[in-house]
Amino acid sequence: MTTAPDSARDEVTLRESVPPVREWARTFVVGLFMGTADGVPGVSGGTVALIAGIYERLIAAINAVSLGRFLDGLRALTPLDGGVSLDRAAAVLEEVDGWFLLALLGGIGTAVVLVGQAVEYADEHAPVLMFGFFFGLIGASALVLLRAVAIRTLPEAVAAVAGVVVAFVASGYSESLLGGGGLPVVFVAGAVAVSAMILPGLSGSLLLVILGQYTYMYAQLGDFLDGIVAVATRGAVAELTGPGVVVTVFICGGLVGLFTIARVIHAALDANREVTYAFLVALVLGALRAPITALNDPVEYPSVVWDAPTTEAFAALAVVGAAVVFVLDYYAVDIDLDSV
Repeated sequence: MTTAPDSARDEVTLRESVPPVREWARTFVVGLFMGTADGVPGVSGGTVALIAGIYERLIAAINAVSLGRFLDGLRALTPLDGGVSLDRAAAVLEEVDGWFLLALLGGIGTAVVLVGQAVEYADEHAPVLMFGFFFGLIGASALVLLRAVAIRTLPEAVAAVAGVVVAFVASGYSESLLGGGGLPVVFVAGAVAVSAMILPGLSGSLLLVILGQYTYMYAQLGDFLDGIVAVATRGAVAELTGPGVVVTVFICGGLVGLFTIARVIHAALDANREVTYAFLVALVLGALRAPITALNDPVEYPSVVWDAPTTEAFAALAVVGAAVVFVLDYYAVDIDLDSV
């Protein structure tokens, strides 16, 4: 499981296609780190993929997934079209590097759930510390990414200004404009956030913060997990229905975004890498407003008052968040835009 296959094998059995447990475990652990990074604003799972040396393989595997191959895999598992054939299904998995994707997604999903529990607790008991930490993550990420972007032309400068303005304005008004948007907003948030997760330097969670959906989605995920427990222990299906719909819509939006928006972004990078990346990096800089705006919401955080202790606590955790990013950057060295 070291490189993505270029094409499906003519003859492959399910037993032959399953990778060794050690390969599964390594990919799962990388997924855990990617999911942890994607779960907090300012840190990118794509950057972790670069550090781990799997970024190009991940992009190749995602681009290999298509509706036709998905349907071929389903047909192989149904009595139609010659009957059930696990070997034909395994051949489809080989075409898309499916075992690698399954192990990676398993790790990412596990990490997102664990991070979600931590975010829920921090949001309820220490929101100033949490958003201070996020502020440091975002600010340090902006500094690291700005080092990789040189604004030399007018189109690049316009793209950078546009990115800052878009993120700054969206961070200030997203809650009032999108807070009542319901499932359509959740779908769009999933599409935008998940598609951004595979880009080095750009955090999907950061975009959720900009859209005002970050803490809301983690609250829904927590309610969904509680609902599963309620169904298993008490048969209380009603407790699962509401958050289950929200989480499902978000995932559907994420899948659509992963195979549409992500490809559009990569096409834009291929067409004009400097202008596109200037815009994406500027989004991070403009999003510095988001954590402060969130804390200023009197409905969500009525007890937050910007006195000296609050400001000091916010600043202290911002320093910690920045340190985390700088340590990651030390190991990542420089983001190579040619590999994006």
